[in-house]
Amino acid sequence: MIAPTVRDGTITPDRIDSAAELPIGYTDDQDGGHYRLVPTGTDEYFASSSPIDSWKRFLSPPEALLVRGRSSSTDLEVEPVVPDPVAFAFVGIRACDLAAIGLLDRVFLAPDAVDPTYATRRREVFVVAVGCVHPGATCFCASMGTGPIPRDGYDLALTELYDGDRHEFLVDVGSDRGAAVMADVSGRPAVAADDEAAAARAERAVAAMGRQLDPLDPPRAAANPEHVGWGDVAGRCLSCGNCTMVCPTCFCSATQDRTALLGDGVERWRVWDSCFTADFSSLHGNPVRATTESRYRQWLLHKLVTWHDQFGSSGCVGCGRCITSCPVGIDLTAEIRVLAES
Repeated sequence: MIAPTVRDGTITPDRIDSAAELPIGYTDDQDGGHYRLVPTGTDEYFASSSPIDSWKRFLSPPEALLVRGRSSSTDLEVEPVVPDPVAFAFVGIRACDLAAIGLLDRVFLAPDAVDPTYATRRREVFVVAVGCVHPGATCFCASMGTGPIPRDGYDLALTELYDGDRHEFLVDVGSDRGAAVMADVSGRPAVAADDEAAAARAERAVAAMGRQLDPLDPPRAAANPEHVGWGDVAGRCLSCGNCTMVCPTCFCSATQDRTALLGDGVERWRVWDSCFTADFSSLHGNPVRATTESRYRQWLLHKLVTWHDQFGSSGCVGCGRCITSCPVGIDLTAEIRVLAES
């Protein structure tokens, strides 16, 4: 079971064995380049926003073995690599991360290019989503149409109803598998007042989001490479790649060949990479995008503009992780507005 839990002063998705390991009584204080774990003084299970790290690492792991070869004195044998089957239960996943998994499905499960590692891990995922009623200061999923309440892609969806005297979960069944699980769970039928309480919590969550972005209007004016804004943001950007590592939809990778010490075997691995590294665009020993300015431009325009051309939607789900995890607090919602100005 993978669920939000407290690790190293953050709330992050990780393996847990019981509900006692959920972040009970904790929330998070987030802003540009800022994250703090904060006690709530309550016994709410899901009082935080999306975890600081994304769920993609469980479906597309940071390292994946692609092919293995062994050599003898006369020949080279290439062994096919069949990913081991894995069954996950994602518990407590928020709507923005569900939307992100939907985008990754389009990349890794494309009919003409199915990724076997992702497909094997994705196939058996049981999803228990949770409506996000305590968004972080960097969240803007409401404007992206991806939250805060899950709309699809789940087996069960929970809304935590808490007001001091009352602590219940409103459950929406999204699949036959979810219905089978709920058949063994005691509870009472929901009434109109429960739906109204859930809707009120969602409305408060939307009102609490201080950032917004229009996913249907990719600002193509920002594609102007001469805009002074590119130089301004490059002067602050460290090219660390934090934003791409925590982003739930970034999927850039590189390959590494690892040779056995005796030289009789080799493995090729796929590893996470980032378009912010100079080597990522290296051709014949030199990077195509040699400057921080060109690398930031590549990332931002792909995420918000050319993703529309490639996949028919924005590549951003409004989770705000890139803003929180940026050491200098660069806010893509603010940068794209500046860059879109003529």
